[in-house]
Amino acid sequence: MTLSVAQPKDTILPTYSHKLSVIEKVGYSLGDLAANLIFQTLLTFLAFFYTDVYGISAGKATAIIAFGGLFGAFFTPVMGIIADRTQTRWGKFRPWILWTSIPFGAVALLAFSTPNFGDNGKVIYAFVTYIALLMIYAANNLPYSALSGVLTSSMTERNSLSSYRFVAVMVAQFVIQVLLLPLVLILGDGDKATGFHNTMLLFSIVGTIFFLITFATTKERILPVSTKRNAILVDVTDLFKNMPWVIMLLVTILIFITLALKGGMYIYYFENYLNEAQLALFLQNIGFNDLITNLNHVLNSLGLSSFKWPKDAPTSAFSVFNGVGIIMMIVGIGFSKKLADTFGKRNVFGSALFLSTLFVLVFKFLSANSIGLVFLSQILHGFFYGITIPLLWAMIADVADYSEWKNNRRATAIIFSAMILGLKVGLTIGGSLVAGLLAHYGYDASLHVQNADTIEGIKTAVSLFASLPFFLAVGCLAFYGINKQVENQIEEDLNARRRSAQ
Repeated sequence: MTLSVAQPKDTILPTYSHKLSVIEKVGYSLGDLAANLIFQTLLTFLAFFYTDVYGISAGKATAIIAFGGLFGAFFTPVMGIIADRTQTRWGKFRPWILWTSIPFGAVALLAFSTPNFGDNGKVIYAFVTYIALLMIYAANNLPYSALSGVLTSSMTERNSLSSYRFVAVMVAQFVIQVLLLPLVLILGDGDKATGFHNTMLLFSIVGTIFFLITFATTKERILPVSTKRNAILVDVTDLFKNMPWVIMLLVTILIFITLALKGGMYIYYFENYLNEAQLALFLQNIGFNDLITNLNHVLNSLGLSSFKWPKDAPTSAFSVFNGVGIIMMIVGIGFSKKLADTFGKRNVFGSALFLSTLFVLVFKFLSANSIGLVFLSQILHGFFYGITIPLLWAMIADVADYSEWKNNRRATAIIFSAMILGLKVGLTIGGSLVAGLLAHYGYDASLHVQNADTIEGIKTAVSLFASLPFFLAVGCLAFYGINKQVENQIEEDLNARRRSAQ
């Protein structure tokens, strides 16, 4: 692969404040939908896949997720350096989406396959494929994320782009958290191992098509004013002098610790803590069972097979729980842009994150029979967390602008490597905590009923332990200096520089 194809001049295109079309916003957002079909599966089901499908012990799953994740995480800055120095006729970042589209799907399929290599062979296979998946994810998603910072310099347009993007993310999250287990049952004819393999094959095909659409519908417009290529040491030095970057790195790590921890632990919470009879009654009372029955009547009347929804109440309730949360996140995303344009990203992000965290902590105080309150807490958490979702990524684009504003040098991809590095470190820590806490509290997948300490540990993990990183992230934002006034000043000054450089 060459990184120097028809090198363009390092100049500013005249459309630096370009207003993005709906087609470009939708096309860009499909790339995140594709990536999140895999990422959300890692976030929610990796520990479950290793322990309950592939038959790896919780302790060994912890080691795989921890060491594999750290190895993959520290590849991220390397990828940022490579992407910032990529020069092709398609730009710096778009070609990476093209180059990784097929390998991403192929590696994801391998990572969720279950070859029978024996106990030690399984661990080695899982470790190697997990590392490979994280590395190809970085090679795809870091340039993809950086691309949002060079489509336009308008912060208002970036807020809008982020909203489109994260509606697509929520669609992927809905597919994974609500429909993945039914898909596994349908495509595996009841066999989870076969079902996971066939489901990931489907996701790989769809994802490859979406990545190609993203490549075809987007255009890089913002290039640095300087004609000199920065030395790697200069880029790295700039990073650690950039306090907003340092803060966003910490915030990202903390947020993804919580997302991985609560996301991976919820399925155990539903299967082991909540009262199964009360879950079944709740599903009956809200009309969910009737909905599935009527759906199957319609399918059968058309000569089609019945929709194979999981028959046990905990799995069904878990899917519904995720579904209502995601719907409320989408509602929250709808409020995000207007609030951010009015009050600034930092203030809105911190306030909404704090409120969302309260409704994670409340799980500590809910009994196994309080099914309605469990769902109400999820609804309120989803709404407030949804407001924060587009802002996290938009703030990283602002940090790239801040770096150029302060240093007269722009290194977009390595700035965005903070997000992907933080994402992977957080995912690794949170995912490791899922498997590690299960091992610590004595979880045994072969038991029909877990012991009392294990059940209480699961409850504490999804509430108290999961809320702490979110609260710490809110505290970190007090040191993030890009408020609404600074946002406006950065945009005004950089646009003036770009006009004078034309």
